[in-house]
Amino acid sequence: MQHTRSLAALAAATALVATGCSGGAEDDPNTLTLWMSTQESNQADAMNALIDAFEDANPGVTVELEQRAVDQHKEAMRQVAGTDSGPDLYWYWEGPGLGGELVDAGMSLDLTEYYGQYGWEDRFLPAALSNVTQYGGFHGVPWTVQGEAVYYNKALFEQAGITALPTTYDELTAAAAALAAQGITPIEFGGTVNWDAMRLLDSLVETECGAAVADELNTGDGDWGAEPCVTAAFTEFKTWGDAYFNDGYMGISADDAAQLFFTGEAAMSLEGTWYAAQATANGMDPEDVGVFLFPTGTGRMYGFGEGFYINAMSPRADKAAEFLDFITSEAGLAIAGANWGVMPVNRNVPVDDTNPLNAAWSDLFAATDGMYVNNDQNFSTAATTEYWRIQNSVLTGDIDPADAGAEFQTFRDAQG
Repeated sequence: MQHTRSLAALAAATALVATGCSGGAEDDPNTLTLWMSTQESNQADAMNALIDAFEDANPGVTVELEQRAVDQHKEAMRQVAGTDSGPDLYWYWEGPGLGGELVDAGMSLDLTEYYGQYGWEDRFLPAALSNVTQYGGFHGVPWTVQGEAVYYNKALFEQAGITALPTTYDELTAAAAALAAQGITPIEFGGTVNWDAMRLLDSLVETECGAAVADELNTGDGDWGAEPCVTAAFTEFKTWGDAYFNDGYMGISADDAAQLFFTGEAAMSLEGTWYAAQATANGMDPEDVGVFLFPTGTGRMYGFGEGFYINAMSPRADKAAEFLDFITSEAGLAIAGANWGVMPVNRNVPVDDTNPLNAAWSDLFAATDGMYVNNDQNFSTAATTEYWRIQNSVLTGDIDPADAGAEFQTFRDAQG
């Protein structure tokens, strides 16, 4: 069954957000509303199957799923925070600058009561739990622990004469140059969404600055204008944009850019664990694809967590908790499969290694030494917007890489 509401319904919901009125399920104790970002087809099918199974087990209960594009989902959540116009449940990222923003706004219900009722603290992996306890209490239930790394096309690497995977940043740039020399697009990005190319910039900051300094810059009191490594990171970022990105990247979406990898027109893609399922869903043979960590030299994996939260304003919190208990149970995650990522957040659920890429990810997680997080989840909304403006201006040549760090720090200082 398809549970996603129609475009007309979404338009009506958007109008309700704008006017501050509650949604249609307000007075129905058996109808839950769930907001998510737009899901890939394989994820949408799995979510609909989860909702079907929950509704079958709870006769009379309906779950209405609303999906919006990533940036529209963020905006909708910000608009309804602190009002009674929002959903009962929402999917969101778990970083301090995204999930934490809504926690600070009073949007998220502290689920400590339900963690005790359902034994959730014993259910989830420690790494997954750390993402929901970082704000104090228990905000949300974990849905994914996502890693991000470089997917590569084995045939294109062979065509370019690359016989060993890059284990250092110099080896990575040498591989990119070898691919470009053969007329192969080394890596794809879509510039109409800011977070796609941001993944490379974040990784370059980790590479050039090292873990300790990068953490101070991203989550502490580090000075972006005083660190030479910041200039080095922006300089490398500009070089990649000029020499190794796909042509016209600033004018295409991340989804369209991904098609360049799926069709063998680009050799690499800096993506996450979810991409393993997407690559196969888009016709790639997983035996023809590999994945390796971006060689920052710190040993840390790039990544983040995602979770489902209960709206603090929802009058249906108990029923919402029942839904979260089901979808994160062993039975629920058997339905979800590996469509959202490789590593199950439930400690009793094994990795699905039927896709060879999942097994590769399992090995990467086992070998990594901690994580560094996407900066749009570290920074406030305002700081993220400025970070993106500067990264794009460096790519287009409007800001010199040598000035980028100081410009960002000036903004941060003005924000207090």
